[in-house]
Amino acid sequence: MSELVLELKTLTRRFGAFTAVDALTLSVNAGEVFGLLGSNGAGKTTTIKMLTTLLPPSSGEAKVAGFSITKQAVDVRRSIGYVPQAVSVDGSLTGYENLLIFAKLYDLPHREQQARIREALEFMGLTAEGSRLVGTYSGGMVRRLEIAQSTLHRPRVLFLDEPTVGLDPIARDAVWKHLVDLRAQYGTTLFLTTHYLEEAESHCDRIAIMRQGKVDALGTCKELETSLGPGHTLSEVFVHYAGSALESGGSFHDVSAERATAQRLG
Repeated sequence: MSELVLELKTLTRRFGAFTAVDALTLSVNAGEVFGLLGSNGAGKTTTIKMLTTLLPPSSGEAKVAGFSITKQAVDVRRSIGYVPQAVSVDGSLTGYENLLIFAKLYDLPHREQQARIREALEFMGLTAEGSRLVGTYSGGMVRRLEIAQSTLHRPRVLFLDEPTVGLDPIARDAVWKHLVDLRAQYGTTLFLTTHYLEEAESHCDRIAIMRQGKVDALGTCKELETSLGPGHTLSEVFVHYAGSALESGGSFHDVSAERATAQRLG
């Protein structure tokens, strides 16, 4: 039986009268690549923010790497890495300086910091760019640096919220190559959201599709496709479970945030 690294039990988040995440219950195995799909506004980012302790749940509970998000938040943070949609590195600093700040924030032993930073830069293919200002990086390089800094402490779970939004196909492939290598080398569990269905199909062991705060479908890509009968594609599955075009798209804030991220990475 596989070890569970994420356990969500009736996890709920309300904003006034609006329920963004509605009694979400699911589990993720250690070392798994788990995709959380859904239209903008379905509750994906809110779910990740609760699991990374950035947002307290209204009710329910979740454990990350065996630690409660409500009672053991510090232990959860030590066990995870997080790459948000918005750019999370400082363009006025070099790649090395960004990583050094994170090494100190994660309280890595001083004697290990330099070796970890060199290893992270090399692993992400950024050794030659480590001394350059991040403001001169391409979008793909920025994302690879963010992954490097979020995994300096070798977390058990890496949360990625739209990790390749705004990147061209070549940059997206480069980011995914490093994510696949990261999982293979360290056994890191990847929990991600994406609107690129081909990414989910190619890389996710299992997929959950959210709609209006609930999970409407869960399984492998093949299981989801056959749930509608023979001959269906993941795109058709997504449309069926995520809702109609009129229901999708998210709020003005959702669209604005996504476009701003794409512009900064582009």
